[in-house]
Amino acid sequence: MHVRHDLTLKSTDPTRSFERMSTSDMDALLAQADLLRCAAEVGSRVDTPLRGRNVGLMCESGDSAAANLFRRAALELGAHVTQLPPRLTAWSSVVEIRQTARILGRLYDGVECQGIPAALVSQMNAYAGVPFFDGIADAGHPTAVLAARVGGCASPEENRRFVVQAILLAAIA
Repeated sequence: MHVRHDLTLKSTDPTRSFERMSTSDMDALLAQADLLRCAAEVGSRVDTPLRGRNVGLMCESGDSAAANLFRRAALELGAHVTQLPPRLTAWSSVVEIRQTARILGRLYDGVECQGIPAALVSQMNAYAGVPFFDGIADAGHPTAVLAARVGGCASPEENRRFVVQAILLAAIA
């Protein structure tokens, strides 16, 4: 049995603040996460909707729990994940930020940024043409609150993985 992803959140930008998401968009994101959880619980293989897609993981340590969670979520959906060392800082020039974001936007279909100032992630998101995520796999991100609303008997970390996967599907697939 194969489970296909068939949800796309066209009415929302999944990279924006979760506090500003509409209730219906939040419900759709949770429904997708729950579908992914159900498929995992029954041992169904999820089709790989992100096959052929390249995702960047911009972080200092690729061995952190958040980096591992994000990498696993993306790989299970079929994406190729490349770790990128963060080179920009809050003191980088606007020109440098714009050029870097545009280059990354050509190379990747989305970039997860961990441990990078939110304002810098927002600037890169504005220039890249692809979604830049601000630590969606971090334990302190609002995805952890959403994960608590995913049903089933999966652990909170597993539910966070399903929420991250739902976000990736909505933003990239």
